Amino acid sequence: MLTAFITDLLAESFQMVTIEPSGVARSDVPPEGAILSGAFNPLHAGHEGMAVAATRLTGLPVSFELAVVNADKGALALSEIERRARQFIGRSTLVLSRSPLFTEKARLYPGRTFILGYDTAVRLLAPRYYGGDLGMAEALRSVRAAGCHFLVAGRLSAGRFATLDDLHLPEEWADLFTQIPEDLFRLDISSTALRGGG
Repeated sequence: MLTAFITDLLAESFQMVTIEPSGVARSDVPPEGAILSGAFNPLHAGHEGMAVAATRLTGLPVSFELAVVNADKGALALSEIERRARQFIGRSTLVLSRSPLFTEKARLYPGRTFILGYDTAVRLLAPRYYGGDLGMAEALRSVRAAGCHFLVAGRLSAGRFATLDDLHLPEEWADLFTQIPEDLFRLDISSTALRGGG
């Protein structure tokens, strides 16, 4: 059943698939609450800890979102999507989408809070990913127009715990971002290290 939903999503028959912890899947029905997007290769305690902290901070339930199409690498293989999706069965709600960019996610999930790790926030605020400052401004304006907001979790980086304060966030966009306090969430773990066995 899930395979059919994923196949149709890859074929662009719909925009998203929401998979409940029970394994029940629905097309084009986004879950309520905040959204934590990631590759989840693998899903780990850091992802789940960020979700718990975000719920404590906002009072909102949190669902996870996996974009089956990567902005740089194209679509994931069907078997790989299924493997990553199976990690959430019995644990959390997962949304599969074809929207790797936050401008696209904002249109797909208007009014939502997106939960980010520090590394993702760095990329989100780097003009080079948009072709310059004007492109970044246009993208962030579209996120604001959709009523979306970002919660940012800190990360151990170069031997120190880096937070939103380290991003030199332009004042114009400061209202779009809120820091998850370190005393609410800090877990020095990464998917890359876990894949490498470290």
